[in-house]
Amino acid sequence: MCNFDLQSTLSMTTEQQHLETLSDIKRIMERSSRFMSLSGLSGVFAGVSALAGAAGALALFHAYYQRWEIRGHYDDADFVQLRLNLILLGLAVMCMAFFGGLYFTWRKAKRSNLPVFDVTSRKVMVNALIPMIAGGAFIVGLMYNNLDVLIAPSCLIFYGMALLNASKYTLTDIRYLGISEITLGILNVFFLRRGLYFWAIGFGFMHIFYGILMWWKYERQTTEE
Repeated sequence: MCNFDLQSTLSMTTEQQHLETLSDIKRIMERSSRFMSLSGLSGVFAGVSALAGAAGALALFHAYYQRWEIRGHYDDADFVQLRLNLILLGLAVMCMAFFGGLYFTWRKAKRSNLPVFDVTSRKVMVNALIPMIAGGAFIVGLMYNNLDVLIAPSCLIFYGMALLNASKYTLTDIRYLGISEITLGILNVFFLRRGLYFWAIGFGFMHIFYGILMWWKYERQTTEE
C-alpha cells in the first residue's frame, strides 16, 4: 500500500514537472515569435492623448463657427486656417501617443528583461506601417479632393487594419481592438458629420478600455511583485 502511494506521488510530481516544462517551452516559443513587451499603459496614454486632442479640435471648431456667425458669411481663409490647425493638432497627438507608447513599452520590456527592438518588434512595426502608410496616402487624396467628411472614418478603418495586421506578431487582444476600430469606422460612414465624436470613442475611450484590460491581464501581477 505504501509503495503504491509512493509511486502515485512520484507519478503526480513527474506529471506536474512535465506540465511546468511544457509551459516554459510555450512561453519561450511565444517570446520568440511574438512581441510581448507591448504595454497596456501605452493604450491608456494614447487614449488620454486622443481625448485631449478631441477637446482641442472641438474648441477650434467652436471658434471657427463663432467667427462665421459674427461675420455673417463664409471665409475661405478661415477654413484653410482651421484645416491647418486640425492637421497640426492631429500630428501633435500622434507624436504624443507614439512617444508615450514607446516609453511604456520600453519600461515593461526592462522590467521583464526582454528586448524592445528585435525581429518580432520589427515584424509588428512593418505589418502595422503598411496599412497606415496606405491610409495616410488615401487621406491625403481625400483632402486634395475636398472630401474631408470621409477622413474620420478612413482613419478609423485603416488604423483598425493596421492593428489587425500587427496582431499576428504581438498580443492577440490587439486583434479585437482592430476589429472594433474598423467596425466603428464603417458605422461612421453612415454618420459622416459626427467624425469627431467617433474619433473620441475609437482613439480615446476604446484605447483606454483596452489598455486597462491588457494591463490587468498581463502586467498587474508583475507590477504588484
